[in-house]
Amino acid sequence: MTGGTDGHAEDHGRVYQSHGDQHISEHHHYGDAGPDNGGPDSVRRPAVGRLPVALRDRSEVMERLRTTVRTEPGGQVYVLYGMGGSGKTAVACALFQEVTAEAGRVGLWVNASDRASLRAGMLAVAADRGAEDGELLAARNGLRPAADLVWRYLDRSAQPWLLVLDNTDEPEILRDGDWLRTSPRGTVLVTTRRAAARWWPGAELQYIGVLPREDAALVLRDLAPHSGTTEQAARVADRLGRLPLALTLAGGFLSRQVIDPWTMDAYGDQLDSDERVQLIDRGADALSEADPRHLVGLTWQLTLDAFEARGLPEAAALLRLLARFAAEPLPLALLNHAGIGAVLPRARTETALRALLDQSLSELVEAAGTRCAQSHGILLDSVSAATPADLVPALDTTAVRLLDGAVPAVPDAGPHDPRLRLLVPHALALLGHAGESSAADALAVTTRLATALHRTGDYVSAWETARNAADLAQRHLGADHRAVLAARSRAGRALFRLGRYAEAEAVLRTVRDTQVRLFGADDPDTADSGYGLQLVLANLGRREEAVALLRDTVAGRRSALGAAHPLTLRARAGLLEMLPAAEVVTEEDGALLSLPSECERVLGPDHTVTLGARHNHAWALYLLGRFDEADREIQQVAQAYERRFGPEYPIVLAARQLLSRTRAALGHREEGIALMTDVVERRDRGLGPEHPFTVASRNLLDAYRSGRWRP
Repeated sequence: MTGGTDGHAEDHGRVYQSHGDQHISEHHHYGDAGPDNGGPDSVRRPAVGRLPVALRDRSEVMERLRTTVRTEPGGQVYVLYGMGGSGKTAVACALFQEVTAEAGRVGLWVNASDRASLRAGMLAVAADRGAEDGELLAARNGLRPAADLVWRYLDRSAQPWLLVLDNTDEPEILRDGDWLRTSPRGTVLVTTRRAAARWWPGAELQYIGVLPREDAALVLRDLAPHSGTTEQAARVADRLGRLPLALTLAGGFLSRQVIDPWTMDAYGDQLDSDERVQLIDRGADALSEADPRHLVGLTWQLTLDAFEARGLPEAAALLRLLARFAAEPLPLALLNHAGIGAVLPRARTETALRALLDQSLSELVEAAGTRCAQSHGILLDSVSAATPADLVPALDTTAVRLLDGAVPAVPDAGPHDPRLRLLVPHALALLGHAGESSAADALAVTTRLATALHRTGDYVSAWETARNAADLAQRHLGADHRAVLAARSRAGRALFRLGRYAEAEAVLRTVRDTQVRLFGADDPDTADSGYGLQLVLANLGRREEAVALLRDTVAGRRSALGAAHPLTLRARAGLLEMLPAAEVVTEEDGALLSLPSECERVLGPDHTVTLGARHNHAWALYLLGRFDEADREIQQVAQAYERRFGPEYPIVLAARQLLSRTRAALGHREEGIALMTDVVERRDRGLGPEHPFTVASRNLLDAYRSGRWRP
């Protein structure tokens, strides 16, 4: 939207138009001055300078407002609410312009940002509607109720009117004197940041948010038409969160560069820096005495100051905490954690959040079936940039603690959980903010989140999360830090599951070599990387190398964690799958084949490691030619997997593939084909046709159908 700022009546107005920017100083003189001297007649003009030439988007709200004003005799109150810089005043200006262009209609504009401006403006409205000097003097001196005088003349107005109460961010002042009323002679339009319906009984509320992408790009093109294409403008608009104030400032900056003009792309690249807010506000450099409402770095400071003045410091504290996270839906459950007490009292969290919602600094949204809070990115950047340095360590530590409470403590295999994805941008944003003191803890939590994603089968998210987390943390911790290496190892494990074997081997081998050098071969982190690497080697056909590495992993885990640890048992179960039939029966002096019973005794029958051991045990039985036993066991495992994880989960498909083998080996060839057909279709959908797992499944199905297959 061109003209996206919220105007401030008695300061120098910043005017944003599609044909360039102008600066107009308006001085309002009420009292005895006549219309020719800027007196009562000044309420007939929006106190924001010249009106915007182009109003981008807002078509629905504009149509509803203009229809009401034109067809209804009066008695309506409309409230336009939204965050600072969203363009509420621009919508009011556009409607005001339309209304006053029609014969017989009067527009009245009052700055309601504080008591003095509201009172002066409303008395000027009374003067405009015919109040006499004596009545006005008595009202100014407190000898008669001022609001009663104003509304008596509004009710008597010979002409229908539209009254705009602009910047009504402290609606409490309207109640002091009962300034907000209805009249059969006109319509009241309020602009405000205060969203709570309790402030506006009987009014119709209309949210004014950010612009659609196409319209946001047009704002930049309106102001800086020679700086780039519409698509380039759209990309810049996305980085600005499509906030009208930010768009207008960016367009103003681009339009003024003379010596070395910037392109849209150059400007967009600079928005990735830590100085993003300062760059945006450079678009206001030409302003004299710039109003804080016209600067993204300051517009929300007005609200934070108001929190302090109203005895709500915890609201400002909560906003600073939210600014450590991303401008994405944040599950409310994160805030319901005892750890928040280091920043604000937990008992006051609800009050603090309600204050942010009331001031349009945050909004409630639903994402992945979860109730969340979300704030605009530029708002969070501005708050983060303005946060006192001495508060940052506690904020970072608390944010890590809240995220830690939301990530499963021991990630386990399970069905796809979209709620975990909600945490990813917040984990990465936290790492982007974190200093050296909190980076390691933040990375550890983020790596655990990547592990949880991996175990739900969301391998792409797991890889991207772990890789990006390692890159972000490495700036503070260095490439050889234990937590950085663990994150890169997790990324390598995800690459394997994505079928990118060569990349996975390179990552895991590099990480493991470094871990061996720094921590030793038996270190748990070294063993984790070794376990992942042997899976890659086995799928590359280098089975002997894989078996040797797996045996090293078993020995390392047994030494470091003990024989009964789930990770040790899991590594031993891997031997059931990897060893040739002849070695399975002799491994561990013949004890390996009884591993499922050992896992069940130690972990329980439904533990993922127990089920995995039974799965691999069925494979070993199949290799040994014990098809009946293998068939019974893998049927039970496949059913247990499917009940727990659903039909699409990767290990469910692996179990059903083995079941197809045992069925075919027992002479049930058509059943084996039907099972493999289903596996191929599901792997094709989930992994893609070129994934090695899909290719292997399709080859097996082809062998069944051609009669080439032998058990």
